[in-house]
Amino acid sequence: MNLAYLQTLLDYHYWARDIILDAVTELPREKFLQPVESSFKSVRDTVAHIYAADLVWFKRWMGESTALIPYDQFPDATSIRTAWKDLETGVRQFVTNLGEAGVNKTFDYKLLSGAPDTAPFWQMLVHVVNHASYHRGQVTTLLRQLGAPPPKQTDMIAFFRTRR
Repeated sequence: MNLAYLQTLLDYHYWARDIILDAVTELPREKFLQPVESSFKSVRDTVAHIYAADLVWFKRWMGESTALIPYDQFPDATSIRTAWKDLETGVRQFVTNLGEAGVNKTFDYKLLSGAPDTAPFWQMLVHVVNHASYHRGQVTTLLRQLGAPPPKQTDMIAFFRTRR
C-alpha cells in the first residue's frame, strides 16, 4: 500500500459522495426525511451516517475518542455537504502530512463500544471508503423506492474513466 493509492481512494470517495449528495439534494424535504425500511430511518439518516462515520475515523486519527453524532442536526443535504466539505479538508491535510512513511503507521483507538483496538492507517482508510460505498448503495435503492431518480453511477471504474 502506498500514499498515492490512498490519495486516489480519497479522490474516489469524495467524487462518489458528491454524486450521492447531488441526487439527494433534489429530493423534496418530506422524502429526504420520510421513514424507510433500511439500516437507518431515512435517506437523511443514511447519508448523515456516512458522514458521521467518516468523522469518527478522523477523530480517531487525531487521537480523540468520540461517538456518532446525532443525524437530526442536519435539516437538509446542503447542511451535510457543508460539514463534509470541511471534514474533507482536514482528512486530506492529515493524509498529506502523514506522508509515505505514515501509510503503515499503527493507530490505537476505541471502538464505539469503548473496547480498545489498533490498526494500520491504510486499513482504516480503506475501510472508510468501503463503508461509504456500502451505504451509497443503500441510498440508491432508497431513492428508487421513493420514486426519485437514482444518482449517476458511482462505481470505481466510472471514477477511473473520468480521470483518463
